[in-house]
Amino acid sequence: MDVPRSPATQILHRLETDSRIVLLLGPRQTGKTTLAKAVAGRTGRRFLSLNGDDPETVELLSLPDDRRLSGLVAGYEGLFLDEAQRIPGIGLVLKRLHDQHSEVRLLVTGSSSLELAGLTREALTGRTWTYTLFPIATSELAQLQSPHELNLGLGDRLVLGCYPALFSLPNRQDRVAHLRELVNAYLYKDILELSGLRSARKLRDLLRWLAYQVGSEVSYQELGRTCGLSADTVISYVDLLEKSFVVYRLGAYSRNLRKEVSRKDKVYFVDNGVRNALIDDFKEPELRSDVGALWENFLVSERRKRNAYTGFYGSSWFWRVHTGAELDYLEDADGRLEAFEFKWGDKPAMAPKGFVNAYPDSGFTLVNRSNWQEFCALERL
Repeated sequence: MDVPRSPATQILHRLETDSRIVLLLGPRQTGKTTLAKAVAGRTGRRFLSLNGDDPETVELLSLPDDRRLSGLVAGYEGLFLDEAQRIPGIGLVLKRLHDQHSEVRLLVTGSSSLELAGLTREALTGRTWTYTLFPIATSELAQLQSPHELNLGLGDRLVLGCYPALFSLPNRQDRVAHLRELVNAYLYKDILELSGLRSARKLRDLLRWLAYQVGSEVSYQELGRTCGLSADTVISYVDLLEKSFVVYRLGAYSRNLRKEVSRKDKVYFVDNGVRNALIDDFKEPELRSDVGALWENFLVSERRKRNAYTGFYGSSWFWRVHTGAELDYLEDADGRLEAFEFKWGDKPAMAPKGFVNAYPDSGFTLVNRSNWQEFCALERL
């Protein structure tokens, strides 16, 4: 299945109208290379293609002098650099290319933001447009499938996730095998190579415990005791995992009201399939005791994709008070709160009284299987 990818039109527009560097980030195996090459081809420009996984490219771009850089792009109208985070000092190299050869369009991809969004960002301040490509979004599938078809595939999305390759594999056995290969071959690659970590074992142990705690608040101290790590080390590992597009954190919302508590985060996985591969559980939703966690992870992840693709500039949170009352998900934009509660079943739900009293002008929506597609759609629910 050839699914249209949401950032394509925006990236094409930037390449055609702006000299700034276009960064396309996101997890490995989400189709960044395919998308970038397709968009570059649509510009009509002659692009030079280089790959940061190629040792010759790394040597070529490792702090070259200006004359060498000029010779590199001579005769080209664009440069496509894939897996750029693997090239030491790439931020300064891109800065020099941009400043000295503004006529050359620069399209750069990275499967980790360890370098591109960290060390590189200072060098590239004011010189980039940054986009993220996630596993396939419901809003993208909706361009090819009817609402009925999306509902029929919901169980697979909850269990197997949304990585592009899954949609072209012929059977469930191959899809599970692909997910296991993805986790074993790619999940830790950038973290281990770019961060100096020596072993994946404790990192994998940590990920498994995070997988079991999806939807719950995470205690870094408890995770540290379980995995044999200090709390600070756990926090640094989670930070690396977030920068490598494996997990992401959702913080607790508070306007400093005394009853609002929690300095803990919730940690979600970018993709449900990766989460399930880590705990080696691919049972159907109706056979699972963790279907509520799967549902929550799926919806928060889909909303995150939707917000990234629509340019949503607000912030996302969860909410909890001392009494135990909580809300799964909040969005705060333009001074207005929108609250959401996720239910896999058809049980009704209302916003907690404490939340309504504290934020009387906020909105509330129950998201279940009758309206989940609207929650994930590009139009606001």
